[in-house]
Amino acid sequence: MQNLYQLPRNGERFEAYLLMLQGKQKRDMILPIAGYNPMGADHILFKLNELQELNAEQIIQEELGKINANIHSKKDRTIQVVLNLADDIGGAWTDRYTSDFSSKFEIQAFVKRNFCAPYFWASEAYTEELIIQRTQEYAYRTLYVMEKGKAITLKDHVEQEIYVQFHSNNKLQISENNFSKIKKHYTENAKSEDYNLIFNFFYGDEASESLAYKIYGIRKNLGWEYVKFIARQKG
Repeated sequence: MQNLYQLPRNGERFEAYLLMLQGKQKRDMILPIAGYNPMGADHILFKLNELQELNAEQIIQEELGKINANIHSKKDRTIQVVLNLADDIGGAWTDRYTSDFSSKFEIQAFVKRNFCAPYFWASEAYTEELIIQRTQEYAYRTLYVMEKGKAITLKDHVEQEIYVQFHSNNKLQISENNFSKIKKHYTENAKSEDYNLIFNFFYGDEASESLAYKIYGIRKNLGWEYVKFIARQKG
């Protein structure tokens, strides 16, 4: 990807990206790099260099080794893990909220092809701890979807992320909250398959309003905090 972003920002770069994504035949995805904006500006190359200086791929490989050692499965299956760097600061190509949702809940095409694509964002400050955390989350998400399939209802989405957070060593602090409101909202809508409602549950009204979605009186990221809280209670 570093080589790609050193090409001029024209059709040549876009064709080089498609070749990496789909191969010469362009019949299927052969490398899970859909999170990248192939026409991203210089800041993407700068952020890729940051990740390389942190030895991100080596950190990911070492963490995957630990995860593999703890997997008790009789299935002989190898998953290819490919770091994706999404551009959430360089224009309208990538919406942070919808892309984040898709990267976590709409990964069946990746799983089917034995891919796992941990997302990192151009706006983030990278640390070794963040790389480890992100690797764990996306690896366990992939394992969950392999076993359970696509999340359909709100309950499915929440249970997936409780599993992910329970198995991840997430050290992020959860603010003190009275979760009674969102707990009630969840209980009343657990069987809902409404995308807008499920999206709002996790990201809140601010994100929903930015996309002209229906709002439900949910504070930003409250659903994520609630999921992490439940996962810690289980631990």
